[in-house]
Amino acid sequence: MSGTAAQAQQAVTAILSVYDKTGLVDLARGLASKGVRLLGSGGTAKLVRESGIEIGDVSDITKAPEMLGGRVKTLHPAVHGGILAQMSKSSDAQDLSAQGYSPISIVVCNLYPFEETIAKPDVSIAGAVEEVDIGGVTLLRAAAKNHERVYVLSDPKDYGSFLSSFGKEDEEAKKLRNTLALKAFTATASYDRAISDYFRKQYSSGDQGTPNSSGTAQQITLRYGANPHQKPAQAFVEKGELPIKALSGSPGYINLLDSLNAWALVKELAEATGLPAAASFKHVSPAGAAIGVPLSEVEAKACFVDDLGELSPLASAYARARGADRMSSFGDVIGLSHECDAQTARIIGREVSDAVIAPSFTPEALQVLQKKKAGKYCVIQVNAEFEPDSVESRQVYGITLQQRRNDIKIVPQLFENLVSENKTVTEQAKLDMIVATLALKYTQSNSVCYALNGQVIGLGAGQQSRIHCTRLAGSKADNWWLRQHPRVLALPFKKGTKRPEKSNAIDLFVEGALEDEDFKDSQERKEWENAFEQVPHALTKEERKEHAKKLKGVVCSSDAFFPFPDKSLHSVHRAARSGTSYIAAPGGSVMDDACVEAANGHGIVVARTNLRLFHH
Repeated sequence: MSGTAAQAQQAVTAILSVYDKTGLVDLARGLASKGVRLLGSGGTAKLVRESGIEIGDVSDITKAPEMLGGRVKTLHPAVHGGILAQMSKSSDAQDLSAQGYSPISIVVCNLYPFEETIAKPDVSIAGAVEEVDIGGVTLLRAAAKNHERVYVLSDPKDYGSFLSSFGKEDEEAKKLRNTLALKAFTATASYDRAISDYFRKQYSSGDQGTPNSSGTAQQITLRYGANPHQKPAQAFVEKGELPIKALSGSPGYINLLDSLNAWALVKELAEATGLPAAASFKHVSPAGAAIGVPLSEVEAKACFVDDLGELSPLASAYARARGADRMSSFGDVIGLSHECDAQTARIIGREVSDAVIAPSFTPEALQVLQKKKAGKYCVIQVNAEFEPDSVESRQVYGITLQQRRNDIKIVPQLFENLVSENKTVTEQAKLDMIVATLALKYTQSNSVCYALNGQVIGLGAGQQSRIHCTRLAGSKADNWWLRQHPRVLALPFKKGTKRPEKSNAIDLFVEGALEDEDFKDSQERKEWENAFEQVPHALTKEERKEHAKKLKGVVCSSDAFFPFPDKSLHSVHRAARSGTSYIAAPGGSVMDDACVEAANGHGIVVARTNLRLFHH
């Protein structure tokens, strides 16, 4: 090494201040061998010195002792001026010289074990506070900020690679400084998240009985995650106030997944149509969704609400949403776009469900709901003014995925690009296109939705094949329509038969599931027959066919291009069998023209939306 190079190397100063002393002595020995001047704080300097390596104290340059029991060690202009100085700027060099300070080129620092401390069952707030590192975080951020010149080592795993490359001022050295700076920024960000998470739970929890809560809730503890063994679990926001509040019961992880998705759907439905909206959610997809269109007598009877007289618009919306697929809605989470009134609450009160979310509840409605499940029914109030951030993140297998939130608006103009021969669209069909397409926006993909009279009537969710989605949604729409057959509405149930038992019996009846000879003497058939005063004879093929002919005006919407496997299994033909008069889909398949041609054969209107709506 030349004399000039040796002098430059001798001028390099390193600050060492670590809690985790793994590899510290080897690093210090390696730096000393390269002529680096070592300065250390407290226990760091003590360990290095005891290992026979020359090291000074930070106080040698600050001219001030550690104070406040070690709380203040490195917070001094001599330290941070030396780290932050951009030596390529003559003004920075002059400032250092004027104060008698020297540049610092290496910072080795890791932080107090805050997360390990708060994981202890007996930790106090005071004990946690003492583990909040101030000087260490400041060292790391200062060094990372000036990484054009300064090496910052926040992880002992990097000591070896650093020593191997130190002294080489080439492109690799620059890349190493960049990498180490990113690691330091990430370390301080993670550290701050852990601290804010702890104090959020202490000072801003919505949990009842939290002694130090400030009254502004940003966090609630959940019983567990998706499954009972997935603990701990919580819901929180990092800024502002948590926009949800449990008025009754204690929401779980899946309750909130369903509630928040249901609220987003009904809020958008109401905004897009100008009518109250309701949704019935199960496992992060809607079993049904609807707007407040009045029910006919037949629809009211099929939805089990014919005994309630004239319904409010919101009650109509929920009766329709629940009635779309009563089997799937069993144990649902309910989303309501408007204040829950007493009539809607009474419908909810007599159905089996897990939770309801709405912007507000009338006193009478709340009284009805709080009696449900012996007071444990989950009633969630949501702040209707809350708007989520435009960017959303999620973690999968330790990897964070980030995207812009799907904040696209579903508006009538989306359906104006009519590519079929028939271009006549009724006002009701326009509403149904919005209902079906918005339902898809919040349904696990692949998905296809049938809608009629302001409600979902069949939804195929979460299928790997969109062809199967079309069939599944179509079969559900057929089932929904058959439940309005006069003989179904007149089924002679025994007095006292519960609603879920009726729903199951009706489902088996309209599907004809127990008519096969194999089920004739089965236990399942006997239990089904036991629900009736008189066992009904099966719907004939002719009865089904005649009733099916009356189903018309249905909208079929797809979250991506409409499927076309081959002419014998054409999805357009399948949709037509379920009364489809309108198709809304984005297109994008090489078979788009063939689908339109098939639709023309049925007189179906095709609206090309050019908007894919995958949801995962």
